[in-house]
Amino acid sequence: MTDLVSPGSKPHGSRITVEVPVVRVGSGSSDYEGLNRFVDSLRKPQGLHMTLLHVGILDELGRDIVAWTKGLSPPEKVLPEISSWLTELPVMQGFLGKSDKLIPLGGGRLMGLEVDVPQEVHDYQALLVQGLHVLLDDLGLDNIDDFILSSPALGYKSPRWLPHIAVGKARTRHEPAMEIAPVALEFGDSRIRNREALPSPG
Repeated sequence: MTDLVSPGSKPHGSRITVEVPVVRVGSGSSDYEGLNRFVDSLRKPQGLHMTLLHVGILDELGRDIVAWTKGLSPPEKVLPEISSWLTELPVMQGFLGKSDKLIPLGGGRLMGLEVDVPQEVHDYQALLVQGLHVLLDDLGLDNIDDFILSSPALGYKSPRWLPHIAVGKARTRHEPAMEIAPVALEFGDSRIRNREALPSPG
């Protein structure tokens, strides 16, 4: 699962994700800036984050749900319920992780750190997906696993979540995964990106 938009698409609105911000990379800015030799256009450190659940642009998710339910679940009914579920999620406390590998992301357009995280982070992410599954079931969707994997808004490419942080553009579209010197990572509390864009809960 990534934050990427499909090539050629131009979505409107704010992308909603549940994520954790990166508070610190290594022992200082030089550790992060050292990654510059592996990528083009290294991202600003203050914008680094790890996505736990990509909800996407709500208008697009609403259209996906309408198409899936053949109009039986209109956006004006389901989106406030999704908003309510998101805002009631428990906050996961900050944690420590580490990385020793850069991997290609987004079909090779980006490079990112593959992150080793504590088991409780995997458990929290699994809780998010399970909760989304129950929510969609309550909203009247069927074949929910298929919907989650096929919805362009949700953006799942695989049922397996690989913890990662996108750090910059790949030098070429065929960059391989590469080992790097181990780097410690510190993450902050989980948050909802663009929370202010959520509709009023139903």
